[in-house]
Amino acid sequence: MSALACCVDSAVPPPPYVFASWDSTLPAPPRTAAWSTLHSSLLYRVDCWGAPYFTVNSTGNVSVRPYGVKTLPHQEIDLLKVVKKASDPKSSGGLGLQFPLVVRFPDVLKNRLESLQSSFDYAIQSQGYESHYQGVFPVKCNQDRFVVEDIVNFGSGFRFGLEAGSKPELLLAMSCLCNGSREALLVCNGFKDMEYISLALVARKLHLNTVIVLEQEEELDTVIIASKKLGIRPVIGMRAKLRTKHSGHFGSTSGEKGKFGLTTTQILRVVKKLQEHEMLDCLQLLHFHIGSQIPDTSLLSAAVSEAALVYSELVRLGASMKIIDIGGGLGIDYDGSKSVDSEISVGYTLQQYASAVVQAVRVVCDSKRIKHPIICSESGRAIVSHQSVLVFEAFSANHAHSPQIAPLELQYILGNLTDDLRSEYENLSAAAFHGEFDKCLIHAEQLKQRCIDQFKEGCLGMEQLAAADGLCELLSKAMGVSDAVATYHINLSIFTSIPDFWAIGQLFPIIPIHRLDEKPTVRGILSDLTCDSDGKINKFIGGESSLPLHELGGSDGGSYYLGMFLGGAYEEAIGGLHNLFGGPSVVRVVQSDGPQSFAVISALPGACCSDVFRVMQYEPQLMFQTLKRRLEECSDNSDYDSAIANGIACCFNKMPYLTSADSCSLTAAISGVGGICVGNNNGYCDFSDDGFESSSGDAADEEQWSAFCIG
Repeated sequence: MSALACCVDSAVPPPPYVFASWDSTLPAPPRTAAWSTLHSSLLYRVDCWGAPYFTVNSTGNVSVRPYGVKTLPHQEIDLLKVVKKASDPKSSGGLGLQFPLVVRFPDVLKNRLESLQSSFDYAIQSQGYESHYQGVFPVKCNQDRFVVEDIVNFGSGFRFGLEAGSKPELLLAMSCLCNGSREALLVCNGFKDMEYISLALVARKLHLNTVIVLEQEEELDTVIIASKKLGIRPVIGMRAKLRTKHSGHFGSTSGEKGKFGLTTTQILRVVKKLQEHEMLDCLQLLHFHIGSQIPDTSLLSAAVSEAALVYSELVRLGASMKIIDIGGGLGIDYDGSKSVDSEISVGYTLQQYASAVVQAVRVVCDSKRIKHPIICSESGRAIVSHQSVLVFEAFSANHAHSPQIAPLELQYILGNLTDDLRSEYENLSAAAFHGEFDKCLIHAEQLKQRCIDQFKEGCLGMEQLAAADGLCELLSKAMGVSDAVATYHINLSIFTSIPDFWAIGQLFPIIPIHRLDEKPTVRGILSDLTCDSDGKINKFIGGESSLPLHELGGSDGGSYYLGMFLGGAYEEAIGGLHNLFGGPSVVRVVQSDGPQSFAVISALPGACCSDVFRVMQYEPQLMFQTLKRRLEECSDNSDYDSAIANGIACCFNKMPYLTSADSCSLTAAISGVGGICVGNNNGYCDFSDDGFESSSGDAADEEQWSAFCIG
């Protein structure tokens, strides 16, 4: 009798050598050294997508290198230590923040800005280019106050500016640039009405270096009218629709059919109208954008060369041209492949990108004998992607374990099968006896399907159905065809924190941030908290459909933390509120010379339930009072009612995500412990009989991230 037949008859797994001879061409697994952090670094490609900011340290944790290649060993920041500091309770010296958690590293942001600037400075100097580079950050990539203010502060020494694409972004940029360089550009893109254009003109009165970029031909009329009414002369730019087209997903806004920009015919009409109004000297900037994630420098060079030719023609027509704005497109290597054929990778370095741009502009301008323009770029993704890490917990997992069924139990259950089901089982047993593995799978599937049909007809009990399921799964695993991928449940909303994965299939590096000195023994996908089938991550960098993971718990029985990297652009700005899950908690961390190598300079909890309700036009105070009145109507125990009411009030002021059992406000209230409401209302909540009120506190106070339930 074959081992597989024994498996069918006894419903216990066969020994592991049974199927060793199925494919004699497969080599035996090589003997390898003990698992090390180097193995994990290679497995997760950390040194490919993470360089020069992320690495795996000797303790098996992810380390952040805040100054890139210039980071000294003692300056590396252990990400797990940051997470522990942020999430540990205050009684243990932590900040008491709840997951999910975004960790920002301003030092990394500064290094990205300096690296971009130095790359262009080197290209300009080495090629004898006779002007300079000054970039702008497109605010749409990350509108977070601290991110934008840091960019203005860090970039003031080299005239780094901002780009706005809407009225609120313009107001934001105007306010921030009041503290920046006087020469920093404020580039105004996007669709514009009279108010937008008037705001941009007022910005010039505030001595901000504002340029109104025409995205549509008709915007010029509004600019002319607003300029005359306000008595402020504008600086005007134009966005050109180039013929050079980026063919990838991010190139949909490029080419002649692009969403924004002017055709050559429209450009000529704009020039003529400006001449008629004696305003041609106001036209000083040419802008183009062929899409994000430009894959290679050949496409980049072609686009920049074409734009430089348009620029030179505008000079010939009499415009006072000064700036060529090459837009965005500087890509990120999300998977570390350095491939020009992937939409999540690029085949060039920062220096190669800058050199290609400078050379393309220089060659055209020299051939046309015109002055070299200032080069501006709107590189958002490349600036802010690395400075932010999203950390979240995996709190449970569903494994595809084969059930163990005792032989006597199996015989009893199978003995109660109907005749046709018993016949199907005998066919399966015979195929197993003769080692006919393909037939085994066919008969097992037929047995399972017939059991399902009879269960639906009410002719089969749940015990028999479960036995059939277990037997079929056991056979599949024994023959190596079972799906061994586990589902790890994560304390996160993909729609809120990683919306680009759901919306456009954007992949980000996701890895455990600790235990990297241990060999991962499970392959899994990630499933979020939302009640939505799309709330899962089942595609990963490297073309993988599952992620190597560790068993939950580990030797210390602690939490299991995962990190999503390179997500500092767009994800927070476009995240939604599916299932009313709000944004994550945020900490900002800088390198320091203290014993931990880091200091937390600010901390902010994620949106609490009350915050989310207000976004959806609910009034948390009224909701609480409604529940409190109903509680009083349904109970006659005043002490109990007061405790429950206090617990409910605390629930309003906690984040919507899962917490540990000892954090439950209701059970704590009943136990007389008293709950702590962690919210972002910068003060405390008064849940007295007078109502449900919030009062703001000092934002600089050490307890700014806490709100307390008052009984």
